Amino acid sequence: MRKNISGQIVDVVNSRIFRGTISVNNGKIENIIEDNNQENQIIMPGFVDSHVHIESSLLVPTEFARLVVPHGTVASVSDPHEIANVLGVEGVRYMIEVGKKSPFKFYFGAPSCVPATSFETSGFTIDSDDIDNLLSSDDIKYLAEMMNYPGVLFDDAEVVKKIESAKKYNKPIDGHAPLLSGEDLKKYCSAGISTDHECSSLNEAREKIECGMKIIVREGSAANNFNSLIEIINESPENVMFCTDDAHPHELINSHINGLVKKAIDLGYNILDVLRASTLTPIRHYNLKVGLLQKNDPADFIIVDNFNDFNILETYIDGNLVAENGKSLIESINVDVVNNFVAEKVTANDFKVVDEGKDINIIGVIPGELLTEKVIGRPLSIMPNTSRDVTTVASDNITPVASQNMLVSDIDNDILKIAVINRYENKKPAVAFIKNFGLKKGSLASSVAHDSHNIVVVGCDDESMSKAANMIIENKGGFAVYADDVEKCLPLPVAGIMTNDDAYKVANEYQEIKDLSTTLGTSLNDPFMTMEFMALLVIPKLKLSDKGLFDCEKFRLIPLFETGEL
Repeated sequence: MRKNISGQIVDVVNSRIFRGTISVNNGKIENIIEDNNQENQIIMPGFVDSHVHIESSLLVPTEFARLVVPHGTVASVSDPHEIANVLGVEGVRYMIEVGKKSPFKFYFGAPSCVPATSFETSGFTIDSDDIDNLLSSDDIKYLAEMMNYPGVLFDDAEVVKKIESAKKYNKPIDGHAPLLSGEDLKKYCSAGISTDHECSSLNEAREKIECGMKIIVREGSAANNFNSLIEIINESPENVMFCTDDAHPHELINSHINGLVKKAIDLGYNILDVLRASTLTPIRHYNLKVGLLQKNDPADFIIVDNFNDFNILETYIDGNLVAENGKSLIESINVDVVNNFVAEKVTANDFKVVDEGKDINIIGVIPGELLTEKVIGRPLSIMPNTSRDVTTVASDNITPVASQNMLVSDIDNDILKIAVINRYENKKPAVAFIKNFGLKKGSLASSVAHDSHNIVVVGCDDESMSKAANMIIENKGGFAVYADDVEKCLPLPVAGIMTNDDAYKVANEYQEIKDLSTTLGTSLNDPFMTMEFMALLVIPKLKLSDKGLFDCEKFRLIPLFETGEL
């Protein structure tokens, strides 16, 4: 079917904006003619999310697509390492095959670090032979984020083989190297790693660009680096892309990459530079079959009312209208449910911590960041049978207290218990303490816990922690809120991290359970998202796996109680 559309055409390839008419026929741009039409609408290439974990939307790919096409997104560069940690290579294939059921253009990478480290339990391991097999497929466009930077720096044999496979098939290698600098960064980049989405400062971005990397500016549900990094687009526009990384469905309802684009334009950054970052640069870097509004290109484009309001009026993929005036035209379809969930119910006794009379290591949450602090504290004893479980201490570091020889939470000073429960084997939970989470009562639990997706629980008392965790176990995945007056679970039956339910329904349900979590006292913007990353061992400084506390800088497990060892 032939269709003509007139307006102001954004040509990101040749860096110009002109009035003209595009002709669409059989899914391609058949012709582009400059003319004097008086249409004020703007025609531009559709947006690309340059780095995203579809699983973090809590939706299978087909439902993710329904949420983002109204925002002008037509393609994503997607790392399926979340489901790969649960189901291995079969999880990657599941995402590819489900993605093919949608008109949306999903481009998947081969997960390079499954598991992310050897200091946690995942459902599967993807080794160098698996990586080579995946990269040989046309369905796999790149080697996904190389989180094992120590393996790169010290020439780990498996890491080297994975990188060499990517080079053999001439496919890009994504990086993941928060705070890496100096000679270590140079060696990391010299391995052929060409992107990074973990920059948190302008100087870090500059150094990485100097080493040959492209910087993917991230604005997601867990980490927001746009304000810190966007200035880099003035300095090195050809080396900038945009991504969400991890975005929950209640936010995807409101905006996606279009939000970053509009924000950058509103701040006065060059329109063409901003649009190249969201279209041209990722398409060419990853060799995507996505159109750029050039003759004979796939007809992947959007229509916007104007640069000020930046309302997405229509979204086209391969010439087909997939969204109009904020409404997705992609219908829901049935997809299979797959999972890997072994854990059995826990009790309050499983979360008890015996006081050893020593200083303890505490995870310090930094609101709005994936990074954490390492806090050292000293428990103080309180009298048994008192009306309070906690006490205030006059010291530099407020810590849990010892009650009847057991360490308990100090709610007044925001020191809570955190636990990670192995979902793949029946083992005793790993228990530690966390500061700055903010709960005043009850507990939260989740089976979305990057990257191995064991069960993570944060709570004010052992009983409520067991109740919240058991809701997750009963449903074989999900988010849970529990207190004396609150009990709610959002089930995630697909691998324990996604659902095949309607995207808009899930977005509303997630908003509801998120709002419920705030009734327990936390002031965190998204406490579930924060909690999910407390088990991610590749982002400093201190995290918790099912095997215990992990020092991300020394890259080793450490005890809860300080030993005085370096």
